[in-house]
Amino acid sequence: MELAVLNTEGKETGRKVVLADSVFGVEANDHAIYLDVKQYLADQRQGTHKSKQRNEVAGSTRKLKRQKGTGGARCGSIKSPLFPGGGRIFGPVPRDYSFKLNKKLKQLARRSALTYKAQAGAIQILEAVKMEAPKTKQVIALTEALKVADKKVLLVLPETNVNLQLSCRNIPSIKPVLAQNVCTYDLMNASAVVMVEGAENVLNVMLA
Repeated sequence: MELAVLNTEGKETGRKVVLADSVFGVEANDHAIYLDVKQYLADQRQGTHKSKQRNEVAGSTRKLKRQKGTGGARCGSIKSPLFPGGGRIFGPVPRDYSFKLNKKLKQLARRSALTYKAQAGAIQILEAVKMEAPKTKQVIALTEALKVADKKVLLVLPETNVNLQLSCRNIPSIKPVLAQNVCTYDLMNASAVVMVEGAENVLNVMLA
């Protein structure tokens, strides 16, 4: 697949880049995408939830009433989960939600996500952007020129561009990311993928 390289005004520069079919034109695997996104979201969970069990709440361990003869149910201490202020039965405890996925499966998931974006025409190639200082207005003008101002944009960079990355911080709809760090979740969460020229080569080599 070939895509025209656009300048910062949204016009074609006359150059074209090639998106490898082995990365941007594979047979998409929905289940691989599901597993990779599930792993990403699981990794975001802190897992610090905790409730007190009956051996952890404050209270007396005295038996409230005798075992027999009251005409009511048997009961132990006030810390029983059956009483207000007692411990919680099978309450949440701190745990790690992360799980492992094979490297080849994660690569397949990213190739599948990139294929979906390519088929939907949601990928654009942008020429290298040079900024002398962080300018949010300049990035907003860029999104308007590319006609993605009203979309969630994943800005894929071939290498670190400090001024450009800092310029995106105040724009919630834009997420800058290095090509080597692109993940399936970011691709599927974005409505438009804007790749700075050179980023496609990194993906072609990394995922081929």
